[in-house]
Amino acid sequence: MSEAKREQWSSRLVFILAATGSAVGLGNIWKFPYITGENGGGAFVLIYLCCIAAIGIPIMMAEIMLGRRGRHDPVTTMQNLAKESGHSRSWGLLGWMGVIAGFLILSYYSVIAGWAMAYVPKMALGAFNALDAKAVDNIFNTLVGNPWLLIVWHSLFLFLTMIVVARGVHGGLEKAVTYLMPMLFVLLLILLVYAMDSGYFLQGVSYLFNPDFSKITTEGVLTAMGHAFFTLSLGMGAIMVYGSYLPAHTSIAQASIVVAFMDTLVALLAGMIIFPVVFANGLEAGAGPGLIFKTLPLAFSHMNYGTFFGTLFFILIVFAAWTSSISLIEPAITWAMNNFNISRMKASIVAGVLVWFTGLLTVFSFNLASDFTISSTISTHYGEFVILKDATAFDLLDYLTANIMLPLGGLMIAIYAGWLMKQEYSRQELNISHFWYTIWTVLVRYIAPAMVIVVFLNAMGIVAFVRNVIG
Repeated sequence: MSEAKREQWSSRLVFILAATGSAVGLGNIWKFPYITGENGGGAFVLIYLCCIAAIGIPIMMAEIMLGRRGRHDPVTTMQNLAKESGHSRSWGLLGWMGVIAGFLILSYYSVIAGWAMAYVPKMALGAFNALDAKAVDNIFNTLVGNPWLLIVWHSLFLFLTMIVVARGVHGGLEKAVTYLMPMLFVLLLILLVYAMDSGYFLQGVSYLFNPDFSKITTEGVLTAMGHAFFTLSLGMGAIMVYGSYLPAHTSIAQASIVVAFMDTLVALLAGMIIFPVVFANGLEAGAGPGLIFKTLPLAFSHMNYGTFFGTLFFILIVFAAWTSSISLIEPAITWAMNNFNISRMKASIVAGVLVWFTGLLTVFSFNLASDFTISSTISTHYGEFVILKDATAFDLLDYLTANIMLPLGGLMIAIYAGWLMKQEYSRQELNISHFWYTIWTVLVRYIAPAMVIVVFLNAMGIVAFVRNVIG
């Protein structure tokens, strides 16, 4: 696909909706509330917001900038930009890492999103009504323990994703985010009003925003840094390829700030919805990953109109997952179109089938192949360094993408944009004042890479290992 024929977003608003849709996903509505609960509430939120400013926004600006400058898929973009600045075309490997990471993430993301889809009819039909915690656990365990049922939901969610992607930028991606993102915010606001009527809204808001720094630990700070990076979908090529559709006159800095704000707003609204519901039922705010699929169904089942609003909540999760999933596969689609000269429809069908088959690894890791695990340790003079322990195929895919590929991708984006790209090009693309360009340069050259390295080392378990050695 030549640059002249390359589609572009019709407006800055559409790009912001698309990039926000890419960033807003299960991490905002599922992960952010429970890690906030585990790390003490308001103080964690404050640290998280500082990390968004120091890591998320600078690297997002860099990734959008590279995408718009290159106007191709991530692989070709990095090869062309490297050639333009007199560097090795091996930088195309950075694009490859993003394409593969997005592909692998979608393979298991689709399965997890399928759980949320399965919960919509369960909630609507009152399957959780008047059940106790054990019975709710059994419903979840029965779902993930049935491989054929998981395959049905995995297939349905992936089908919906590929329908959008196959229709192109204007006919598919734009239309999807133009409808889905406003609907997502409407659902958030409806559920927020419901939470305000729970009788525990002020307690939930206080928990979310009242800082208690005595509860902050080193691990909590590291978690905030990691989530600030991962929540914006950085390092996987999605934002880069979305940037390649961005019109030249659109301000990258303004768009990045708005996307980061909207992403954070969704996470905070989710917390303002979830915590009052949890507190109203005397449940644990730091319930961990089971918060969405175990704790909240139990809570909704014991509240007035809980069946209706619980159904809306899981529809909200499906919408959030849907807008993220279409961005995950887009880098692979554009690469296939550019390199094999095939239509978007053909590229979407092939990619969809490959993702579907790869997703079976995740499906079976919860049931038929749950006993097939691997462990990896390194013995040192100070003891054993555990890399993986009893990891299923899903655990391995999650570890490979989240702990290795995405942090490395974000780090390399920051290094290239901050150190190797000619300043005349980055100044031209960013088009911001000298003062703000200097601030961005300092952040993207020094602060953000240092923090991403710490995130990487922590995700690999190296920080904890060193801490244990020192301790």
